[in-house]
Amino acid sequence: MSDQTPQISDLTLTPTLPRAAFSQRVPIRHILNTVDKGASFAGQRATVGGWVKTGREQGKGTFAFLELNDGSCAANLQVIVSATVSDLTELVHTGTCVTVSGTLTTPPEGTKQKIELRVDQVLDVGIVNPSDYPLPKTKLTLEFLRDYVHLRPRTNTISAIARIRNALSYATHTFFQQHEFMYIHTPIITTSDCEGAGEMFQVTTLINESERIEKELKESSPPSEADIEAAKLLVQEKGDAVKTLKADKAKKEEIVAAVAVLTKAKEDFAKLEERAKLQPGLPKKDGKIDYTRDFFGRQAFLTVSGQLQAETYACALSSVYTFGPTFRAENSHTSRHLAEFWMVEPEIAFADLEDDMNCAEAYVKFMCQWLLDHCLDDMEFMVKNFDKTAIDRLRMVASTPFVRITYTEAVTLLEQVTDKKFENKVEWGVDLASEHERYLTEVVFKKPVIVFNYPKGIKAFYMRLNDDDKTVAAMDVLVPKVGELVGGSQREERCDIIEKRITEMGLPLEPYKWYLELRQFGTVKHSGFGLGFERMLLFATGIDNIRDVIPFPRFPGRADL
Repeated sequence: MSDQTPQISDLTLTPTLPRAAFSQRVPIRHILNTVDKGASFAGQRATVGGWVKTGREQGKGTFAFLELNDGSCAANLQVIVSATVSDLTELVHTGTCVTVSGTLTTPPEGTKQKIELRVDQVLDVGIVNPSDYPLPKTKLTLEFLRDYVHLRPRTNTISAIARIRNALSYATHTFFQQHEFMYIHTPIITTSDCEGAGEMFQVTTLINESERIEKELKESSPPSEADIEAAKLLVQEKGDAVKTLKADKAKKEEIVAAVAVLTKAKEDFAKLEERAKLQPGLPKKDGKIDYTRDFFGRQAFLTVSGQLQAETYACALSSVYTFGPTFRAENSHTSRHLAEFWMVEPEIAFADLEDDMNCAEAYVKFMCQWLLDHCLDDMEFMVKNFDKTAIDRLRMVASTPFVRITYTEAVTLLEQVTDKKFENKVEWGVDLASEHERYLTEVVFKKPVIVFNYPKGIKAFYMRLNDDDKTVAAMDVLVPKVGELVGGSQREERCDIIEKRITEMGLPLEPYKWYLELRQFGTVKHSGFGLGFERMLLFATGIDNIRDVIPFPRFPGRADL
């Protein structure tokens, strides 16, 4: 081997810039989210696209600096465009979208950037009129941004929340798939009320149908009895004509033509009879709305939970989970409530309450660690701008065993509190308020807490009745910042007891007939829980209002887009 042959250790390998899937551009995060902040890419050509965060002309209009962001990461790429390449006046306004090509270069010493793009070609420009653009580069409140849900993803905060939400969604599927759970799509439209709360959005076509009928009756009066009688006589007349032709053995063509006339007369008669039955208003039967005339033949609602339907698959496939939107028609304007929100709901066959608590704890820890491993730059943004303790809180939850206490023990601890006066009274048999939950996890234990074995009177019918006949095998996971994050239970698998519980809560048995049959035909011990996905985001980010951690918030009076 020649002495001139370079050794592998002497070679400097230049990293390759990966393009976006199904596009010729390079995502900005592939440039900036590296150990050296992109410095090693100096000299390489790249095409990038994004929206201008800030832009300014320099050198008496000979060139411009653009801070470009494509949403792939929190950081902006500095782009330098010469006036000889493009008209700078249409590039520098906040909100402008550009696609540019150029060479990545090392900026002068003393600048915070480690890499910048010197543009030699502007490929596309989506211009913005700065006098009309509603999102100036000044600091905007989250409340203000709720009026611009279609544009707010362009802001640093909402885009960071979107990436964190995406990471938690991916973590959710990763956790359950790694543990051999099967993902089940449960229905959005349901005839069952899982919570028994009655605060459900109704799904009906009766109102539209009623409006159609009223409009039709205004445009054309219903037929009179004389009209109906005349149509009936016409049917008889045409029927007799057909009989006569057949008796006279007339030509086939004549009979076919007469039958067609008879058919038309019957159709017209049927339409008249149907129109005569039309009544304005909603259909009634025995003084109540007749839902048998509705689209589904019965009352239907938007689901408040996919749990009951998920149980049907758990009772056949063992371990399943559902992750989707749920709805609650609660007329609440608080910072903790939405009309549409997402729930993660696993169901585990052959599992008791302890198994359920183990799964919930492992899942919450997994999500916290996932954000630390995969979304640290966005979490650092949250720490800088919203909650200085956000990352420390994630680390604490990811690494700390959860405390487990009974509801009775929790009430006893809270009754002994002297350094704080609660707004809501603490006594056995009353559900814990958010202030109680947060006191337990933030002050008493300073770590996540699982409270279990709640009074049966404050929990749902499907939770397993304990041997004391006073409590049910229910559990809530409490964490700092939000209080209750997870609610779950061992499900009641004994048919006679669950039927009694449904009746005690004043719910009709008929809609739950299928649910009871799960207990009649091969019943199995099983457990599950629900995690409010937006609450997890509040916990992780430190954001105060739940309307800011969901892309399109729905709450009383607002359903934009």
